[in-house]
Amino acid sequence: MIASLELPRRYLIPFDPRDLPHHFADVLIIGGGLAGLRTALGVDPSARVLVVTKDQIRESNSTYAQGGIASVLDPEDHFDDHVADTLAAGKGLCDRNVVETVVREAPGRIAELIDWGTVFDQVNGQVALGLEGGHSHARIVHALGDATGREVMRAVVAQTQSRSNVRIWQNSFTIDLLTFEGRCRGAIVWDRRRGPSLIWARATLLATGGAGQLYRESTNPPIATGDGHALAYRAGAELRDMEFIQFHPTVLYIAGSSRHLLTEAIRGEGAYLRDCNGHRFMPEYHPDAELAPRDDVSRAIVAQMARTQHPCVFLDLSHLDPALVRRRFPSIDTLLLGFGLDITRDQIPIRPGAHYMIGGITVDLDGRTDVPGLWAAGEVTSSGLHGANRLASNSLLEGLVYGARAAEDINRSLHGPIPSLLEVPPIAVDRHEVAHEPLDLADIRNSLRAQMWRNVGITRDARGLDEAARQVAFWCRYVLDQSFDNPDGWVLQNMLTVAHLIIAGASAREESRGTHTRRDFPEPRVEWERPVSFRRPRLPEDSAPIDPALVS
Repeated sequence: MIASLELPRRYLIPFDPRDLPHHFADVLIIGGGLAGLRTALGVDPSARVLVVTKDQIRESNSTYAQGGIASVLDPEDHFDDHVADTLAAGKGLCDRNVVETVVREAPGRIAELIDWGTVFDQVNGQVALGLEGGHSHARIVHALGDATGREVMRAVVAQTQSRSNVRIWQNSFTIDLLTFEGRCRGAIVWDRRRGPSLIWARATLLATGGAGQLYRESTNPPIATGDGHALAYRAGAELRDMEFIQFHPTVLYIAGSSRHLLTEAIRGEGAYLRDCNGHRFMPEYHPDAELAPRDDVSRAIVAQMARTQHPCVFLDLSHLDPALVRRRFPSIDTLLLGFGLDITRDQIPIRPGAHYMIGGITVDLDGRTDVPGLWAAGEVTSSGLHGANRLASNSLLEGLVYGARAAEDINRSLHGPIPSLLEVPPIAVDRHEVAHEPLDLADIRNSLRAQMWRNVGITRDARGLDEAARQVAFWCRYVLDQSFDNPDGWVLQNMLTVAHLIIAGASAREESRGTHTRRDFPEPRVEWERPVSFRRPRLPEDSAPIDPALVS
């Protein structure tokens, strides 16, 4: 445990239960990606489930996943090999028990998706298996060529919408988790029609995804702002390994366009990486060349960009069969044609971008956090599966496995001695007014993203981290103590909170390991084969006296 961010208060907004609408559910799921919906599908049908999503139900990192889901399905492949590949990518920080559990449950979760209507690509009547960097065997199931997430989420969303016990609130922002006497009791949720509401739940699960939007260059959609990490931190949950951010090596780099992910599978099919002079450079950096783990490829690209003084490198597929390329990557082919690029002939400009949040809320094998009543699954967590670097296509797999396991554990808990929904705890927060000039939130957000990219990106050092820490602390002093009334302000407060934790973790870990590279500590160190953990300092609200008149 290291020094954590001191928050001015526990909740982002003042509220009194007597003034707000109340809603009740047995299970509250915050997040509508694969982990959240898989949890919803596993909850006992007799329990009432409410899924709250920040945007439309189909807008999640899961939907944008291109490559696929890793699973041992080939008789020539073995669980031990998938385990070994995952451990190798994790660089000494994986939990072997977690890795073995997830890997062995993978085939069952794939079969389940097929039963729910997911159509994976096939060859000769069998599920097609692709090869990606870091894998010793072709074991990646994919759909629509390069749009696996879209197809999986289509099937899972349809399955969820068919369940009579599941309600879905779309375009609803979760401001904070409700805690009382050390237990999570639900959440404060806002939307434009209702304003703030209190949702009381017997069990709450966070599945809010990642935090790629903290960085100027990112593959993540706009919703990925680290909200779940900040919610859990304010609620008193332990977070760990926040310094480990995976940067995807191949993000389309075209001025004026969004940063589009170009799947790992492109290199798996044999694409080369070339610099601005046409030189294929990866064999000089790693024995596996383009098929090296993502952290190695990203560092190599950054080094080659510096060596050539050029803002990007290039993907080259011109030596591959054009028909195969177009069949395997139809979505990317269409995307590139929109910029006048032919995927089969032209050099495709790319550079790394923030892609996956490896650190997060500490959970056990059943998705339990250390806050009673609160579970978490997917990218918002630190489960022990990924260690210091996530192996390609293990992310959707983690969401499936942990969503299923969390649902089973929640089902067991619903039959235990947990509070009745008829007992609304006496929680209230006084108004906290601080006079400030009106803030340009977009300007602060853009400045934060630039700061994180410059000093807390693929390579780091003490000088840059100190600069980032000072600047973020300055922003925190006049942003975190304000009470905003809309998601723009709350999102910025969440981003600053998570940025502080990432910087603190990166400053504390004085070594290079996996996705965390320190120029001033270039080698891994045995004494750092352990997590860096965070928990917020206690606040006055944690022990505030109870006003009996507030009981509903």
